[in-house]
Amino acid sequence: MTTRIPNLSDAGDAPAHGERFVELARLGNTTIETIVSSASPGTELFDQPHDEWVVLLTGTAELEVEGARFSLGAGDWLLLPAHTRHRVLATSDGARWLAVHAR
Repeated sequence: MTTRIPNLSDAGDAPAHGERFVELARLGNTTIETIVSSASPGTELFDQPHDEWVVLLTGTAELEVEGARFSLGAGDWLLLPAHTRHRVLATSDGARWLAVHAR
């Protein structure tokens, strides 16, 4: 048994480039992770074989989802069904996310 309760800020500061992904829990086929973004995130296109729900906890972000552009602020969330093509276009330095991947 742990003597310390984990905290979302345990993922650390923003990386110099890209994003840092930290797995928090795995429950059967579901993975929960926190993401910390730099001011210059990777802009690769994702086409995942599983559903993803993501919420921006702090900061701002611009995403492209199936060709449409979305501006997100703290508390905004998206449900990305399997094979929904999406990419992160921009984030504020240190933006923090919580993502749930249902495989």
